[in-house]
Amino acid sequence: MRKTTIPLLLAFVGLGGTAHAQASLGFKAGANLATAAGTNVSEVEDIITPHGGFTLNLPITQDATFSVQSELLYSQKGYRLKYINNSYLTTRLHYIDVPMLARINADGFIFEAGPQVGYLVAANREQPTGLGEKQKLTGTDGLDRLDLGYLAGIGFQTAPGPNFGLRYNGGFTSPTIGRNSVFQLYVGYALPSR
Repeated sequence: MRKTTIPLLLAFVGLGGTAHAQASLGFKAGANLATAAGTNVSEVEDIITPHGGFTLNLPITQDATFSVQSELLYSQKGYRLKYINNSYLTTRLHYIDVPMLARINADGFIFEAGPQVGYLVAANREQPTGLGEKQKLTGTDGLDRLDLGYLAGIGFQTAPGPNFGLRYNGGFTSPTIGRNSVFQLYVGYALPSR
C-alpha cells in the first residue's frame, strides 16, 4: 500500500507547490450510489457508501472561469449480488482516489470532467452461510488494486464558500466481477484563496 499511496500523496501536494496566489484549498464529503457494470454482470444491485477528502483548485484564467482541480479522496465502492434464498453477497471496496478535473465556472454553475486514478486499499465481503448468518471476508487477494477511470459532473459553487454537486464516476478496469460505476452526491467548502 505504501509504495503506491505515497506517490499519490506527493503528486497532490506537488500541485499545491505550483499554485499561484489564487489557488484554493477545500474539503468535501458525500454519498456514493455504487454498483458494478459490464457485460458479465447480472442481478447486481446498488449500495450506498461514503466518500470524502480534500480539494485543490488552480485557476487557469484570471477570472477563474477555467480551472484545474485535483482531489485526494477516500471513496467506498462496491455492489450487492443476489445470492441463494433471496439473500445477498455484499462487496465493499475501499479506494484512495485522485481525480484531475478540467472545470468551467459559469456564474457559479460548475461543469467538470477528467481522468481519475484509484488505489484499492481494502476490501470486505459479507456472504450468507445458509444458516441465517453472514460470513465476513476481508483482503484484496486476487483483486486489481489499480482502478483507472473517468468522471464528469455538474454543481454549484461560491468561492470562497460552500459548494455541492453530482458526479458520475466510471472505471475502465474490473477489480471484481465488473467495472466500478458510481454516482456521487457531495457537499463541500472552498477556503479563501491565498
